[in-house]
Amino acid sequence: MKKLVRWVLTVLFRVKLIGMDNYRLAGERVLIVANHTSYLDPLLLWAFLPDEVTFAINTDVAQKWWARPALRFARVFAMDPQQPLSIKSLTNYLREDRKAVIFPEGRITVTGALMKVYDGAAMVAERSAAAILPIRIDGAQYTPVSRLHGVVRLRWFPPVTLNILPPRDLMHSAVTDAHDRRHRMGLMLTDIMSDMMFETGNHQQTLFAALLDARRIHGGGHKVLEDIKRKPLSYNGLIAQTLALGQKLANISSSGEHVGLLLPNTNATVAAFLGLQLHGRVPAMMNFGAGLRSLASACRTAEIKTFVTSRRFVVNAKLEATVETLANELTVVFLEDLAESITRTNKIRALIGSLTASVWYRARDRKRVNDAAVILFTSGSEGEPKGVMLSHGNLLANREQLAARLDLNAQDTILNALPMFHAFGLTAGTLLPLLYGMRTFLYPSPLHYRIIPEIAYDLNATILFGTNTFLAGYAKHAHPYDFYSVRYVFAGAEKLQDDTRRLWVDKFGLRVLEGYGATETSPILAANTPMFYREGTVGRFMPGIDWQLESVPGVEEGGRLHVAGPNIMLGYLRPQRPGHLEPPASRFGHGWYDTGDIVKIDNEGYVTICGRVKRFAKIGGEMVSLTAVEEIAAKVWPGHLHAAVALHDERKGERILLVTQYREAQRAEFSRAAQHQGYSELHAPREILYAKEMPLLGSGKVDYPALTSLVHKALGE
Repeated sequence: MKKLVRWVLTVLFRVKLIGMDNYRLAGERVLIVANHTSYLDPLLLWAFLPDEVTFAINTDVAQKWWARPALRFARVFAMDPQQPLSIKSLTNYLREDRKAVIFPEGRITVTGALMKVYDGAAMVAERSAAAILPIRIDGAQYTPVSRLHGVVRLRWFPPVTLNILPPRDLMHSAVTDAHDRRHRMGLMLTDIMSDMMFETGNHQQTLFAALLDARRIHGGGHKVLEDIKRKPLSYNGLIAQTLALGQKLANISSSGEHVGLLLPNTNATVAAFLGLQLHGRVPAMMNFGAGLRSLASACRTAEIKTFVTSRRFVVNAKLEATVETLANELTVVFLEDLAESITRTNKIRALIGSLTASVWYRARDRKRVNDAAVILFTSGSEGEPKGVMLSHGNLLANREQLAARLDLNAQDTILNALPMFHAFGLTAGTLLPLLYGMRTFLYPSPLHYRIIPEIAYDLNATILFGTNTFLAGYAKHAHPYDFYSVRYVFAGAEKLQDDTRRLWVDKFGLRVLEGYGATETSPILAANTPMFYREGTVGRFMPGIDWQLESVPGVEEGGRLHVAGPNIMLGYLRPQRPGHLEPPASRFGHGWYDTGDIVKIDNEGYVTICGRVKRFAKIGGEMVSLTAVEEIAAKVWPGHLHAAVALHDERKGERILLVTQYREAQRAEFSRAAQHQGYSELHAPREILYAKEMPLLGSGKVDYPALTSLVHKALGE
């Protein structure tokens, strides 16, 4: 009977079984944990696992009329995962060197992502000393016997993969409190499950291959991209536009060339980005808000000879003089000219090519996962911008990492106003939704504080990305009902201030989820999620991230963060050595990236940012965080922007100066507040200067080099 069922399932669903060696490595006493995608899952595991494993299922399910016939063919252990006696019974059962299957989520997913993982399964594994064997079921969620009706495109016989990962053991916790111990064990199992989702995700391919996969899953006619022209693009339309525009871009460049893109958030920008990659060129996303000096430096650093822009954009952004100056040394190509050169024949070829891309692109066998996919530039908040080269694998790995922790699905609508030259705007705001079938609306500027809330309301947006500066601006000008449909708001790139967090909760009833990362890490390293949230932290590390803390003299809590993982950049292009790729390395070895950030990590893995190493002042031998100084100011004078800088001091080494947009700021008031918050007198700035306007980068961060120059001028130094 089992062989017959296996043969039928193989024929209908083209079932792939991966990792049988891991099954054998697990031994005799094994708790098999699997994600729960559909009613088909137990049948798949029963048919394809070699032994007569026992299925631990909920007593309510075991009593259903439709479940009883199937249960006659398998060993079943009916249990309630919330009942101590059930957990004890299953524990004793496993101690007899048996194998049991359990779905730790306790229910079939209704989002397509992992649901809540119950602690009971973890306690069974720990108390029985059983190995945990994770199995990822993928594909069954697209069948009509799933619970994703109206969420994803369903079909009768999609391909199904059963991926068996290496066995894991739960580390025994030294915690003696029963409740806390159970929580820790559950957290470990949750991490095992989210690691499983990440490790079995397909990030070993190119972005264009991932786009073709997304079309196969969601359908060629599925609308995924829209900009202010309000002409939505489907997968078929985007791929056709990518082919047509990509060929024109290939004609004006050479293989391997770095081509600059000086473009806003539009559908055409995405098509140009993908089109360059398709033909072996590397798009370099140029920060149009950085100014002529930084743009020229970026072009020299990345050895850009040609850059693509738009006449309309140049005029609207008042960049005529900048582009004219750059054109003296570079070749400037306008999108309008390329569009006019696309003939009807070109369009027909592109349309045919888009419909057959799954055949001819695979046939080329372009395994270029480690090839450069994009060049981004650091913000320049601490000096001249560096080029950061990211591979296809880097970007796709970060997409998979985020998706392993969040319940994102094709019914979501994302409003992305963060520019694509910003790593957060590119990966989280554009590539993540595009490759998961989510509708994405691209808005050209995050600074339109009154317009963006209106667009969110009009779109029924469910997900919003921003920085603290931008989110504070939206909240200030929005109507309380503008974000009625929003599920998640993510903040990154700069510290989320308490007053911004409170404003979103009080005005919209929304909890802002703060994350942390760097351009060099594609960019997300850690993030708060609905399931794991701790105020004041930036959440827990993404799956697949290894980390180490380096002790810093003068810093008592935390250390300098070094990270490694599949999302770490290929390397730097430094202004001092244009065109030369410098792979990442730190004191912990090659492939490690030194973030330069001082962080604290608690016993549950939540990360708290203390500040950058360069954002510490050394006063009389003591290390004082400039970020902490800014946080104190934000609590004393909320609703205003504050920035602290360190200046040379002959007597104590350095001194702190605070620049604020609050005109009435007084040092005495600051000192009292610092003392009340538990900070030392060293955190009180020597001087406080008022500034009506603060120099900002395009991402909303304070431009500290520019600010320091202004301070020196104001002090006459």
